[in-house]
Amino acid sequence: QVQLMESGGGSVQAGGSLRLSCVASGYRYSRYCMAWFRQAPGKERERVATLSNNGRTSSEDSVKGRFTISEDNAKNTLYLQMNSLKPEDTAMYYCAAEAGACGAGTDYYGQGTQVTVSS
Repeated sequence: QVQLMESGGGSVQAGGSLRLSCVASGYRYSRYCMAWFRQAPGKERERVATLSNNGRTSSEDSVKGRFTISEDNAKNTLYLQMNSLKPEDTAMYYCAAEAGACGAGTDYYGQGTQVTVSS
């Protein structure tokens, strides 16, 4: 059974930092494309950052230079380091696993972790 378990969310002031973690289990972690998504109230879920199974990373324009996606394969854990947080980063953040090419379709999501940034 595939499980993605996020943690690390919380409430911070603008300019602060948080590190999200996602522990994966139940599948061969290294074969999947991994990503972070977020969804703010009243908005659609959007991709924030992606880490392909060959180590290539990409991120959405609004977080470039502030958010960094990384992983520890030995621990089957995905991370999202978020610096210089802004109120508009407030959202539920989800870890995702994609069996095919990155962006071709998400197979699994975690339950999410809430990030709230106050001004």
